[in-house]
Amino acid sequence: MSVQGPQQVLELTRVGRTFGHGATAVAALRDVDLTISAGEFVAVMGPSGSGKSSLLAIAGGLDRPTSGAVYVESTPLAGLGLNELARLRRRAVGYVFQDFNLVPTLTAAENVALPLELDGTSTRKAHRQAADALRQVGIPELADRFMDQMSGGQQQRVAIARAIVGQRRLILADEPTGALDSTTGQGVMEVLRARADAGAAVMLVTHEARHAAWADRVVFLRDGRIIDQAAAMHDPTMLLTQAGL
Repeated sequence: MSVQGPQQVLELTRVGRTFGHGATAVAALRDVDLTISAGEFVAVMGPSGSGKSSLLAIAGGLDRPTSGAVYVESTPLAGLGLNELARLRRRAVGYVFQDFNLVPTLTAAENVALPLELDGTSTRKAHRQAADALRQVGIPELADRFMDQMSGGQQQRVAIARAIVGQRRLILADEPTGALDSTTGQGVMEVLRARADAGAAVMLVTHEARHAAWADRVVFLRDGRIIDQAAAMHDPTMLLTQAGL
């Protein structure tokens, strides 16, 4: 009897992304092959301009590749229309943006609950799940505050709560600790690690070797290509050396 391994939640096959045309064309990604399985935490490292954010945007269906294919839970993203793609992101993908991308006219709880409500979850159930997500990131007392009543670090934690709320199987985080102090940043890493341990696939873009050390695997990007992959090491200095940073 064959034993199946963990389900592949994210698969990128020979993915390329080029911006512009002709002599002004810039290749952000070149023939990237990457898979992330359920329960796996992958960190992506590389210098500025290496393609990290482009990789994350394409993995989450926020941008389309120029070449290659992207699959989320075996669904080819290229075959989805805009409405179908939006539905898949609401149900399966949690995304933490560098600039938070929160709605300023909504409270913290309303921001976190919004993707659930858009997908048909009742307001009461969505807000109950939002409260739990805010508790996980350490700010349950801020549920009724608006964005202009919060610090940048608090807003970042609201954005993280929105990404982890519900039963999403793929969590994509673009420098999620950038506006946080070291203690709060460690708490966020614990939340992401717990999501992976609970069965989600997690991809983290980071410049911080100490945060990449929480991952199971580290992928190193340079000039739009994956130049190396390695099991995460608990020595941040060794990670920085391997990444060439």
